[in-house]
Amino acid sequence: MRRLLPLVLPALAVGVVSALILLGVSLLAEQLQDVLWKDLPDALGVGRYSSLWMIVMLTATGLAVGLALWTVPGHGGPDPATTGLVDPPMRPGVLPGLLLVTVLALAGGVSLGPENPITAANIALTYWLGRRVAPGAPAQLWIALAAAGTIGALFGTPVAAALILSETLASQPGPGAFWDRLFAPLAAGAAGALTMSLLDEPSFDLALPAYSGPHWGDLLSALVVASAGAVLGLLGVYAFPPAHRLFRALRHPVLALTLGGLVLGLLGALGGHLTLFKGLDQVKQLAETPDGWSAGEFAGMAVVKMAALVVSATCGFRGGRIFPSVFVGVSLGLGAHALVDAVPTSLAVSCAVLGVLLAVTRQGWLSLFTAAVLVSEASVLPLLCAATLPAWLLVTGRPQMELDRNGLPRR
Repeated sequence: MRRLLPLVLPALAVGVVSALILLGVSLLAEQLQDVLWKDLPDALGVGRYSSLWMIVMLTATGLAVGLALWTVPGHGGPDPATTGLVDPPMRPGVLPGLLLVTVLALAGGVSLGPENPITAANIALTYWLGRRVAPGAPAQLWIALAAAGTIGALFGTPVAAALILSETLASQPGPGAFWDRLFAPLAAGAAGALTMSLLDEPSFDLALPAYSGPHWGDLLSALVVASAGAVLGLLGVYAFPPAHRLFRALRHPVLALTLGGLVLGLLGALGGHLTLFKGLDQVKQLAETPDGWSAGEFAGMAVVKMAALVVSATCGFRGGRIFPSVFVGVSLGLGAHALVDAVPTSLAVSCAVLGVLLAVTRQGWLSLFTAAVLVSEASVLPLLCAATLPAWLLVTGRPQMELDRNGLPRR
């Protein structure tokens, strides 16, 4: 108790500040998004989501981000294709440029979420301040607090932070029991989640039709849909290294990002405007009318979004891969229900999201949690756990959607 109690106050402070930084960046991006996708096309008399405007806007976003990365101090940090959700702290001088290009990408319609750059920024700030306030504290403590506070704020619950960090902490030696090491990060995650919930009220529930309960046929459906999601995710994983080599061959961020923006604009014109942006608001629009598209149209949106995710993450845009992967899974799940009406909507969506996230993130707890929270149906959990088994067999030992410094996929 005497060792853990002094950690409560700094953990709470880190969680609150992490949430406020996330909220500030998100609100700024939303305001800029309204200007770029509503005010500006209306003033020019152009359709907000016409093919022409999507191509022009994404190309311009790539050019703007490329120019910013070329000129800002630190150039926005390391190559985003080589970074994960929780990485060692960056230099504080990199953060203004990193946050600037993150806002531009979020507002411009790039298919990446805010999770990676915001977590990196919060880790860097927390580590820098923590080492000055308490230089004797372990460096890993500050990293864990910032990561937990940010993840708790992103998902609106500290459970997500605890589950993600549990995979890391369980493999690291350290003093005390496992829950002793999780104590302070859980406090930071709770503070981040509460701050975000009080100020913004985030919700991942898609309000899909209620699931009536497990049936024998649902078990087969869960296994097949989750495996299909894992296969689609692996296609993106295997496309990741060659796409990265293609953009790196241009040898200049302005050229790579402008080309990447153009490709994203063409993909948006192909898949429709719902395949733009990070994907969280867009999946809610899909869920409002789950019968509004055919199975082929849902599958097309899932493939286009996966392609957009690969292009966005390899050409140099800063952002995370979780939220666009959720869109891929939701589209695929709704497509499975549209193809076979006997497959319950909630089950299809949750299992497809599970499979895609397992392939893209290799985070088992994160994948299970996200899949479950999207449908808010406890009766789906046994089937999700069963569906995890074949999906994990498909993805384990395969390359990850993350490269090392030599451009080779991590395993």
